[in-house]
Amino acid sequence: MKDYKKYYSIGATPEEIYTALTNPLTLQLWTGEPAEMSTEVGSEFSLWEGSITGKNLEFDPSKKIVQQWYFDGQDEPSIVTIKLHADHDHTSCELRHTNIPDEAYEDIVNGWNDEYFGGIADFYEGF
Repeated sequence: MKDYKKYYSIGATPEEIYTALTNPLTLQLWTGEPAEMSTEVGSEFSLWEGSITGKNLEFDPSKKIVQQWYFDGQDEPSIVTIKLHADHDHTSCELRHTNIPDEAYEDIVNGWNDEYFGGIADFYEGF
């Protein structure tokens, strides 16, 4: 099991980033795929046609999201924590993803950089 931590800077407000991560319609706009998402604690979510699934654990609007990501056969939960901080005309996005299975680590890291936060940056900064 491995952990991953990284900071991303995106040219949008914390409110916009939070909406991009939690609103199913906005998620679909930047991912290009239907998304199942709710800000109800305990609700399950599905992104990229089920490639990413899990449970929502905590929300602090425009500040923090905590989720459990599901990996088959995993004993300890894989927890994703995203914290959002205004930084001048950008948002600093602090990502911490714990208990990533070794065999999935490289794909998960590439997904965070290219598809997830890369996609959000392209969505907001591409206008």
